[in-house]
Amino acid sequence: MQESWDFVGLEDQTGVRHSFNCWPSSRLEATRVVAPIGSLYTPLRKLPDTSAPPTALQYSPIRCSSPNCRSVLNPYCQVDFRSKIWVCPFCFARNQFPPHYADNISETNLPAELIPQYVTCEYELPEVPNAGPPAFLFVLDTCGHVDQLNELSDSIQQALNLLPDDALVGLITYGTNIQVHEIGFEGIPKCYVLRGNKEYSGSKMGSLLGCAANARNMQNPNGPPGPPGPPPPPGAPPQQQPPQPHQGAAPSGGLSDQLLKRFLMPVSECSFALESILEDIRKDPWPVPNDKRVARATGSALSAALGLLDLAIPRKGGRVMLFTGGPCTTGPGSVVSRAKTEDMRSHADLAKNAESLHKPACEFYAKLAHSSDPKSNKSASPSSKTGHPHVVDIFACSLDQVGLLEMRELVEATGGLMVLGDSFAQSVFKESLLRIFKRHPEDDPDSPNQLCMAFNASLEVLTSREFKISGAIGPISSLNKKSSNVSDIEIGVGGTNAWSLGSIDNNTTIAIYFDVTNPGNTPLPPEKRRFMQFLTRYQHVNGATRLRATTLCGPWHSNVNDMNPIKFSFDQEAAAVLSARLAVHRTETEDVADVLRWVDRSLIRLCTKFADYQQDDPSSFRLIPEFSLYPQFMFHLRRSQFLQLFNSSPDEACYYRYILTRESISNSLVMLQPSLISYSFNTAPQPALLDSQSVQPDVILLLDTFFHVVVFHGDTIAQWRENKYHEQEEYASFKQLLEAPQVDAQIIMDSRFPVPRYIVCDQGKSEARFLMARLNPSSTHDRDGGAGGAQVFTDDVSLRVFMEHLMKLAVQS
Repeated sequence: MQESWDFVGLEDQTGVRHSFNCWPSSRLEATRVVAPIGSLYTPLRKLPDTSAPPTALQYSPIRCSSPNCRSVLNPYCQVDFRSKIWVCPFCFARNQFPPHYADNISETNLPAELIPQYVTCEYELPEVPNAGPPAFLFVLDTCGHVDQLNELSDSIQQALNLLPDDALVGLITYGTNIQVHEIGFEGIPKCYVLRGNKEYSGSKMGSLLGCAANARNMQNPNGPPGPPGPPPPPGAPPQQQPPQPHQGAAPSGGLSDQLLKRFLMPVSECSFALESILEDIRKDPWPVPNDKRVARATGSALSAALGLLDLAIPRKGGRVMLFTGGPCTTGPGSVVSRAKTEDMRSHADLAKNAESLHKPACEFYAKLAHSSDPKSNKSASPSSKTGHPHVVDIFACSLDQVGLLEMRELVEATGGLMVLGDSFAQSVFKESLLRIFKRHPEDDPDSPNQLCMAFNASLEVLTSREFKISGAIGPISSLNKKSSNVSDIEIGVGGTNAWSLGSIDNNTTIAIYFDVTNPGNTPLPPEKRRFMQFLTRYQHVNGATRLRATTLCGPWHSNVNDMNPIKFSFDQEAAAVLSARLAVHRTETEDVADVLRWVDRSLIRLCTKFADYQQDDPSSFRLIPEFSLYPQFMFHLRRSQFLQLFNSSPDEACYYRYILTRESISNSLVMLQPSLISYSFNTAPQPALLDSQSVQPDVILLLDTFFHVVVFHGDTIAQWRENKYHEQEEYASFKQLLEAPQVDAQIIMDSRFPVPRYIVCDQGKSEARFLMARLNPSSTHDRDGGAGGAQVFTDDVSLRVFMEHLMKLAVQS
């Protein structure tokens, strides 16, 4: 009798899913299972009271005394209640309980950490000072059209109303130059103008904003101030130039306090001033020749924003929220020349290394991500165990590319968000912005009515001795922590067992890959278990520092003649997401064609290993239910926008890939293999095959690709709608049929971030391509699938042909 595994139930109870739940006990056998051995972990997943205490424990955790381990006390520790000793399952060190535990602990009186079902415990660390409320620094591009600026201004004013009263807010606008708005100044609006062709460190920002304490004696690390910028153009609003450090005395109080009183203030105290500035916002006044692009100083504005936060709230959570309508064309981080004769880089340009601005821009934004001072080559301290306290979010709304590809590392290393749209008037942007400020329910016992976000997060993974960590893939950056459980084989971001996550939310999911290191000549005893512990440290939105510890235990399998325990423990959904992330990560350094070949070879080897068949007889090929969907996932991955670059720009490809590497398993599966629901008069709404045969003239299809939600009407349905039958009382059922998919589409969109693009289309019309491109092409212009449906104009093979080739190659000797 094979052990039954509840993969979804495991995720609900722990926030973790593994590709295999029973692992081969030797390195050789681990390489033969082909699929990556790894886990997908959602650090802030809401867990039921049956697997974790309902609220954070208000004390520090008990940790292993071994300096190379430091695991947290958990239910898998062996406890000697007489001698008050516990044995660490990772390093087997014997540890004494502290007095306040030893005096009360017994077999009938267990602390929360030792209750068997509490595999996750969250602690609120009292020894760490409260960081206070988070800060939100809005950085607005003013080079766009006036209508776009008005829409953007309106959206930000709505967002301000969703913030807690004590949240800190600030505003920077930029175009040719950068304006840092002093929102604490009473009276007329006041701002400091910075040149748009320079980088700005935190120390330099303090000097330029007139907030440097002891300004007369302060040395400027970046040299003397540069020459003044050009005079404002005719008709430009009056703006105050920043005073030089020698002009007058600096305001009293510490540097951070000065900045918080002038440039970052609680929203309850400055909402009127901010709204006044936003209502009066004007397009960048600098003239633009007809043969030039606008001068957009995005790189300088980001360096100024991060410099301001580093100086004002160096160890507190904060977000830089960039709203841009085009590419950076001037100053550091430029991705395209101002001359319109030069086009934005394409996939072909990048493949040939023909774009001279690409690499310097990537290096500049990477430097911003890993250092508080963009003028310094020193990255964050390798010994640091915390994440980046300041997040960079990018909202790019433009018909052209804006440079997301170059800025990706800045967003990824800080755990930021990306939203890509065509216009600031689109619901894709407007609704997505508002959903960032979503709050926990009022009745949440742990975080009632608080924002669903966390800052300054880091993740450390501990393992037992038989396996090590190869790396991780997700919105992370390495903390360069070398440990005995770090493998020489690197996958993703490797060479460490600790990563900075920056900002995380309830859907942020990290993929961790493992390397079984136990040699085959030392078989493990049958009762041996493997252990892993995920330690997530983060700054709660209320300012407190928390540590969440999730400890898991799983079996080993040593009998090489019986692979059934490993076979039946396979979680094909988790394995598909782990493989997809690995494929996407490889596209950063390898040609896409090579990645596709790797996907194909891996799938063939996996089927050869685990399918039931007679050699050289494809008709005998069978996959058990635990593997039956995996080839479909790989088929759709090969055809997806993650690996197919046709009809997508480098920015779009970067955007899609980044979202895949940070989303939950359920959302990732929708991206890989979209869901399709069919609506007709004959049956209730039901799932349909993602196949061209599902397109019928008398049905409505609802397609969810995560990025798009498409309501598709067959020919007959579209004709009846055009004839307005649904407006006649005798056709009330037709009206209900038309409304049903729209209601379901709205339910999908209400729970999604970023908000998907909503498309309503008819068979044969241009926008029907959003559906047709994702369907399995069982019938094409030169091949008849034999079962009706629509034809897909493509040269791609169908799933049936794909499976025929797979079976033939998997069974051949």
